[in-house]
Amino acid sequence: MAKIFVEAYGCSASFADSEMISGLILNGGHTLADNSSESDLNIIVTCSVKDATANKMIHRIKSLNSKPLVVAGCFPKAEKSTVEKFAENASLLGPNSLGKTLQIIDSTLNGRKQISLEDSDLSKVGLPKVRLNPVVGIVEIASGCMSECTFCQTKLSKGDLSSYRLGDIVRQVQTEIKEGCKEVWLTSTDNGCYGFDIGTDLPSLVNAVVEIPDDFMIRVGMMNPMYMPRIKEALIESFNNDKVFKFLHIPVQSGSDKVLHDMKRGHTVNTFREIVKRAKERFGNFTISTDVIVGFPSETEEDFQKTVNLLDETRPDVVNLSKYSARPGTEAAEWKQIDVAEVKKRSKIIFEQISKISMENNKKWIGWTGKVLFDEKIDEGIKGRNFAYKPVFVRNAVDIGQSHIVEITDVTVNSLLGKIAS
Repeated sequence: MAKIFVEAYGCSASFADSEMISGLILNGGHTLADNSSESDLNIIVTCSVKDATANKMIHRIKSLNSKPLVVAGCFPKAEKSTVEKFAENASLLGPNSLGKTLQIIDSTLNGRKQISLEDSDLSKVGLPKVRLNPVVGIVEIASGCMSECTFCQTKLSKGDLSSYRLGDIVRQVQTEIKEGCKEVWLTSTDNGCYGFDIGTDLPSLVNAVVEIPDDFMIRVGMMNPMYMPRIKEALIESFNNDKVFKFLHIPVQSGSDKVLHDMKRGHTVNTFREIVKRAKERFGNFTISTDVIVGFPSETEEDFQKTVNLLDETRPDVVNLSKYSARPGTEAAEWKQIDVAEVKKRSKIIFEQISKISMENNKKWIGWTGKVLFDEKIDEGIKGRNFAYKPVFVRNAVDIGQSHIVEITDVTVNSLLGKIAS
């Protein structure tokens, strides 16, 4: 029996993987260590989506490598040689190889390096887990995607779309709620194409999950805009339920159709524009989160200006901004790159723009009173989410998992500040 330390980075699917790895560790008779200094073996669940992230992973791998180490997640699958360069004796576990977790642990503890990067047929639905947050259930609905984006390593890591069965997901959500979760995240590499390989779709899944009679909220995770024309109307209709946060994460990446074509994104700017317009028309207060990459190799000054204009027009609440970085194994990494100083300049312009838009959007909430589900303890107090998944901070003594009526009294760029009104 060993003490094992697990830490995770990246997207919600990566954190869900770490929860399942922890669950398998306990089921296998081992215990979980609170930190790496008291562990017999360390496991790091990695992300490799950007250069900065990859550099952070290398730093952590080097830090944890003084003991037997398992490097799991996307990084070893996408860049096996890089991981081995910094931790040649570490065992490697791919994002779709969780069924080999205990075997890899036993082998590594006995001084034998093991590599399991191939996809197993094990569904991630129904695996034991140790939640990072006791009131948030992260449920993976699929692995892989149907896209071929020229800048993205995710396809190299997670492969083609493999959706989990709708009934299995519903049962998993029921388990999460029965075990105390008040908020359920439906997550995957790309929720937009969920079910296309098994004869169903995302709206059908959302409709099935809201039928569960308990009191809980659903956050529908990231989806690529390219599938929106196929599911848009049914998806908007499926959101017409009080259990579904009025929130969509739809990464547009650029305001230029030419750049989107070069990225092989599969959507046009208008696809994004239409779903934003439709959601806001239908529900009024609706939170739009998107992603933008500046400095893609073929982005001209005119293309960049189109992105600025699109953000001004659609006014998303959250913009995850990235400076383009060439990721090994991707098509665009082979192209002529834009000067680093120019990429920084464009990034600064967008950063200032989105900060201004976010602040203006948030100010519209001052004076709003309504229900907030509190889901996270933070240093200054407690954070919750309202119906539009806007982050709400209060200083009151409130337990996570509780809902209270809150009045919004002030805002910051990233959140709403309030007081308990009841």
